[in-house]
Amino acid sequence: MSKPGEPVGILGGSFDPVHNAHLAIARTALEGLGLAKLLWIPSGTPPHREAPVASAADRAAMVRLAIAGEPRYELDERELRKATPGYTVETLEDLRAELGREADLVLLIGADQHARLSTWHRWKDLFSLARIAVFARPGEALGDTSRVTVVPMQPLDISSTALRKAFADGQVPRGLVPDAVLDYIQSHRLYRLSDRPTH
Repeated sequence: MSKPGEPVGILGGSFDPVHNAHLAIARTALEGLGLAKLLWIPSGTPPHREAPVASAADRAAMVRLAIAGEPRYELDERELRKATPGYTVETLEDLRAELGREADLVLLIGADQHARLSTWHRWKDLFSLARIAVFARPGEALGDTSRVTVVPMQPLDISSTALRKAFADGQVPRGLVPDAVLDYIQSHRLYRLSDRPTH
């Protein structure tokens, strides 16, 4: 458990599925930002995009498998439990209320998200709730970085969308997702175009 004042990272996303680029960002954040803890927060019903393909239970299970073995990682399922679309600013307000005003919260986002930050719900309030750290993404310019921390890393060109297509086409994208996650996807027959189980 982190102590008051120690930095706590927040990594949100649909994680549909979680993959090695997510883990690379997390590892880079742990070392580059000196995080005491990193919260992985799978989104529930995203307000700005289509609903995830995998169920909330499956996405949480995949994240749990992906982060096993790193004691500084923690799965936070608060957004999955919401019945209504969740916004990042509300999650940060919840965390701030729980951890206190002195907590050093660091929101981790990719350059693609940073480019669209002004479209986020109550985006200006994000800066009073957390520090924002931005990570490079292939083909994405960083733009104005005056209010954020840029964390240098070699970006990995892996996307959940491409992975879902690969699984739907019957491919096994080894090396792009953790082995335990790959086993889970195969054993639960996720992302298949046919015979996908209902939950």
